[in-house]
Amino acid sequence: MANLKEVRTRIQSVKSTQQITKAMKMVAASKLRKAQDAILQMRPYVKKLYGILENVTVSLKGDQKSEYSLDRDIEKVLIVVITSDRGLCGAFNTNAVKAGLNLIKEKYQAQEKNNQLWILPLGNKSFDYFAKRNYQVIDNFYEIFGDLSFDKAKEAAEFAMQGFIKGDFDQVELVYNEFKNVATQILKTEQFLPIAKEEKEEIGSSTDYIFEPSVEFIIKEMIPRTLKVQFYKAILESNASEHGARMTAMDQATENAGDLLNDLRLVYNRSRQAAITNEILEIVGGAEALKNE
Repeated sequence: MANLKEVRTRIQSVKSTQQITKAMKMVAASKLRKAQDAILQMRPYVKKLYGILENVTVSLKGDQKSEYSLDRDIEKVLIVVITSDRGLCGAFNTNAVKAGLNLIKEKYQAQEKNNQLWILPLGNKSFDYFAKRNYQVIDNFYEIFGDLSFDKAKEAAEFAMQGFIKGDFDQVELVYNEFKNVATQILKTEQFLPIAKEEKEEIGSSTDYIFEPSVEFIIKEMIPRTLKVQFYKAILESNASEHGARMTAMDQATENAGDLLNDLRLVYNRSRQAAITNEILEIVGGAEALKNE
């Protein structure tokens, strides 16, 4: 039978853990509300803006083609893997990292073999994983979630965009968790550069645009801005997903701690009852021994 003192110690330890997980759940819920509002407000804007971008890109011809839509032979690849800075959020970070690894395995094994594949981690967990495994990691922006803002996201996006223009990268991919609800995150892998044109030829051919003030302005101003907003949107999706995943994980941990407490209290009561019974038996046995004398 378990020692009563050991069981009491375990009960106090589990209670303390339960208080911590409950507090972390409340903090995550508070942060989630803000992050959820931000991404839900941005989604319609980004969807419409990027739809226009794709159509405009298809409509441009000849010398009007944007440098961000040029298809090249894929020799150099940049993969942006977005995770969180901290753990205790279930499989959130693991799933994002696995998605990045699967993308490499399925599409870019040749580039990895030729040392022509780079990882741009956003989040400490992504940076730690790929850096420890000797991938070519660009470590300029992995602490972006320390003080998340559009300006910081813009810097990371500009790095990828300038790298594509200069030919440092022929393809840029984004890997992140898309926020669906508190309990569900959807892994997304999408092409950031060059601007995807799949299944857009028909739309582009049937859409007639009047460019104001000029085509050159659209190419130089609108397209880069739209790409930066798209990049920021992926970061916001991941940020909201992280808080949702942590809230769910801490809620489950709190419930598990409660179940464990019930089991420990049952063990404690049984042990205490057994100890009392043994003491009664000893007293009764002693009394019977004194009678026989």
